[in-house]
Amino acid sequence: MSDHPGRIPRVLLEGQPAARALVKGDGSHPELRGEVLFYPYQEGSLLLVRAAGFPADGFYGFHIHELGDCCTGGDIPFYCAGGHYNPQGREHPDHAGDLPVLLASGGRAYTILYTGRFRPWEVLDRSVVFHDHPDDYRSQPAGDSGGRIACGPIEAV
Repeated sequence: MSDHPGRIPRVLLEGQPAARALVKGDGSHPELRGEVLFYPYQEGSLLLVRAAGFPADGFYGFHIHELGDCCTGGDIPFYCAGGHYNPQGREHPDHAGDLPVLLASGGRAYTILYTGRFRPWEVLDRSVVFHDHPDDYRSQPAGDSGGRIACGPIEAV
């Protein structure tokens, strides 16, 4: 590992993301917007998340969903995104698409996280979804995160 564990990884400072998702809120959260950048790092991915327009301070579910379609028709916003990305068929919270919750303060969330569950190119043509409740990391099949309030397809940069 070339980066010291206490420093910001060089790939974030000098590298280019391999993929990104531009996340937009549903009809009830039109002001919610964000960007998730995916960087290849070690045996997985570094994700940089920045979003604004959350309706309240608190925790929000954050997942990779299996399909890259963020349609808004029907009774469930973004139902076309499918379920959590789970190529190994594991139980929740061990899906490849299960990620830590986002913490919003003043309507904004910003986080950097590492996951060894996928590389950026493995999630191309899938989607990022923000949920209106935090993931409880127990409930099956998807953590009882509530409704989908924002979605963005993951595309190559």
